[in-house]
Amino acid sequence: MPVRALSFGSVAGAYERFRPGYPEELFDLVMTYAGRPVRTALEIGAGTGKATRLFARPGIAVTASEPDAAMLAELRKHVPADVRTVCAAFEDLPVGQQRYGLVYAAAALHWTKPEGRWERVADWLEPGGVIASFGGPAELADPELREAVQAARAPYLETDEFPSPDGTPPEQEMQWPGTELRKSPHFDDVRQVVIERRLRVSARDYVGHLSTISAYLTLPAADRGEVYERILRVLPGEVEMKADIIGHLARRC
Repeated sequence: MPVRALSFGSVAGAYERFRPGYPEELFDLVMTYAGRPVRTALEIGAGTGKATRLFARPGIAVTASEPDAAMLAELRKHVPADVRTVCAAFEDLPVGQQRYGLVYAAAALHWTKPEGRWERVADWLEPGGVIASFGGPAELADPELREAVQAARAPYLETDEFPSPDGTPPEQEMQWPGTELRKSPHFDDVRQVVIERRLRVSARDYVGHLSTISAYLTLPAADRGEVYERILRVLPGEVEMKADIIGHLARRC
């Protein structure tokens, strides 16, 4: 697993504080797509349980998997007691043992290895079961502020973006993982959905959010502190973040 994928545990508390959660609209969208009651769900890369809380409710038995023990410890503080937790990477979860009505991942699938990815997901799903992947960058809504932040961090960090795992250009209508799901013989009815979202936060909370992004976390500690201070100096006291949720849904054949 890439180093960046396992960089979050050191900031588990900040991740919980500064990363936005997920709206009820997303749950409704996934359940409507499923078209039938979902009784069991497997979460990939659960982090601190931001999405776990959305799906763990009466009638849905959630198993939350997460490879970082510190993130999983933070998750357990915030999710219902009956959520089953497993400290394991995607590739280490057992196959051929249990099937679920839903497999979902919140900003996590891009950390998984491509070899056999969709075969594994299909093995975990009941026939007709649903895979849901969702996430998206939270960035400054003001393009001038975005440019100012890019200039401020440039001596230390060229970009904080994570490239598309399959090289899909950002202007293409269907984005990853929908592009791969469309090619997989295990899935059909692939859909891409967008939930538009704007958040107003203090400049310090915005930088707090940046402190949970892997590109910053893998900088040397002294450089991280300098980057955060440089960014704070170019921001007003409050900023608007564009935090659209881009979701992909598909059904196991």
